[in-house]
Amino acid sequence: MSPQLRLSVLDQSPIAQGCSGGQALRNTLDLARLADARGYHRYWVAEHHGGPMLAGTTPEALIGPVAALTSRIRVGSGGVMLPHYSPFKVAETFSVLSGLFPDRIDLGIGRTDGTDDPVTIFALQRDRNHPALDDFGQQLSELLAYLHDALPSDHLFAGLPALLPGRPEGPAPWLLGSSAQSAVWAAQLGLPYAFADFINPAGGVDIVRLYRERFVASERLGEPRVVVAVWSLCADSDAEAERLAASSRMVMMLARRGRFTPVPPVETALRFIDRRTRREPPQAALRTRMLHGSPAALRSALQGLAGDYGTDELLVVAVTHDHQARRHSYELLADAFSLTPAAVAPDW
Repeated sequence: MSPQLRLSVLDQSPIAQGCSGGQALRNTLDLARLADARGYHRYWVAEHHGGPMLAGTTPEALIGPVAALTSRIRVGSGGVMLPHYSPFKVAETFSVLSGLFPDRIDLGIGRTDGTDDPVTIFALQRDRNHPALDDFGQQLSELLAYLHDALPSDHLFAGLPALLPGRPEGPAPWLLGSSAQSAVWAAQLGLPYAFADFINPAGGVDIVRLYRERFVASERLGEPRVVVAVWSLCADSDAEAERLAASSRMVMMLARRGRFTPVPPVETALRFIDRRTRREPPQAALRTRMLHGSPAALRSALQGLAGDYGTDELLVVAVTHDHQARRHSYELLADAFSLTPAAVAPDW
């Protein structure tokens, strides 16, 4: 794999057991400053709703503070769950962000609900008098038309793109996904594609290949562009990384059973995993790809994964109970990949 592999951050703002959501959000700002100073390429914040584990519910509200506290890193959504919103409102919001932070804002767009809880889904629904519409394709096309002033002249909304407040600046749109359908949409619309390996590792390489095969060049993008989001945790030794990863393993094991919890301390997680694995086969305990290890081991694993996908950029997702351990993970990765630190550290 080329040494030019870029590393970026996908931050879900995990809430550690015993801490508040507010502290988790402040940890996101702290980690963003670190990523900016240590040479990461972009910093995306996620959208999840109605659970005790993740505080990142509103990327459109978090991107501004992240961008204001950093100086060079690209900042964006990973992603905005478009079915909950008006396409024009999303265009306005990201136009404002782009006007404030020119050439630094990414608009990652997703189609899922961002939650598995039916009550939360209903609370987020735009129209509660009818079942939710599955009109994502239309929403996506409308949003892109606003961003690129591409509505037909006789369209009812034809005059709205010119009113976007951040013009001529605008966000760089990406389509997020973990399925063949998202790959086809991204390809047909000529969009860059962010694939969630941490959600669907088994079929990922084939889905990304489908995206490349179906890709149609657009004014936005001349050739396929893929970034892969992967769960990854680095520590000073393989044993320490394995130990720290227990917190995420416990959370994922419970989530598959419909139980959601803040990120537990490592010792709590180790006891839980020990009890659970005595009652079920080890291969059933975890189906998500979790790459963890010492800097050298993890560098090799990440380079191998990037090679499998044929990508030159990885979005690293790391969830730990201890925020300092998460910071240290990203510091070790930056050193392992010889990322170029910021020339001048921002005034924090």
